Amino acid sequence: MNTLTRIRPALVALLIVFAVAVATFASAQDKSIVVSSTTSTEDSGLFGHILPLFRAETGIDVKVVSQGTGQALETGRRGDSDVVFVHARAQEEKFVADGFGEKRYPVMYNDFVLVGPKGDPAGIKGSRDIEAAFRAIKSKGVAFISRGDKSGTHSAELALWKIAGIDIAGADKGPWYREIGQGMGAALNAAAASSAYVLADRGTWLSFRNRGDLQILVEGDKRLFNQYGVMLVNPARHAHVKKELGQQFIDWLVSPGGQKAIADYKINGEQLFYPNAADPGA
Repeated sequence: MNTLTRIRPALVALLIVFAVAVATFASAQDKSIVVSSTTSTEDSGLFGHILPLFRAETGIDVKVVSQGTGQALETGRRGDSDVVFVHARAQEEKFVADGFGEKRYPVMYNDFVLVGPKGDPAGIKGSRDIEAAFRAIKSKGVAFISRGDKSGTHSAELALWKIAGIDIAGADKGPWYREIGQGMGAALNAAAASSAYVLADRGTWLSFRNRGDLQILVEGDKRLFNQYGVMLVNPARHAHVKKELGQQFIDWLVSPGGQKAIADYKINGEQLFYPNAADPGA
């Protein structure tokens, strides 16, 4: 028996071990998903709280692309994410109706708050009427920061200007109204730096540390309700979407365990998000 004949079985065995190791590594590497989500879920610290719990339970890594809701939905339309987790119900339902998502699941809610300088030049502090507050800001021409990024918060803000009868995109727009095209954290920073008013989601506000002279001035109006939903990107449209892993994340979010994890997230004892996956009308 020559040397080559003797070493061939060992070489084959080594190659088999190597192939198994590569396959195992690849499988482990593949156990991850991409979630495009609104900046509020990231900036509020919610993902930092719930994703380690999800990974510990399932072994699935979640890579978050933090964007405004409009951009997050567009990321899903392109097939660049497996799951979309946002807060603009009409846009979410259109995403599904247009065939980009399989199904919309309600997950949780909080509310929007109108934040502004403690001096309150618009004179709106303590009001529960967001429509009157927006009119006062416009009539007095005091500084207002808009995200201007087609996010869920930006969409809600534009809807409120419309309810107030103010044509913010046309004749009523003035130098007092500043669009920055950035996320919630950046908008709050801009408002703090310029003593301006800004519409914020409560979760990001509670986690925001650079408050300066800002405080909540208007809250409690039912028109400030803020619902979040989650959807799997349609694998029939984008074959590379990780359907099973993505659905596993969604199922966990709406499960009793996931809903408890969301409810348990608090800052200084204050709850940021309220789970309501069991509400079919949410």
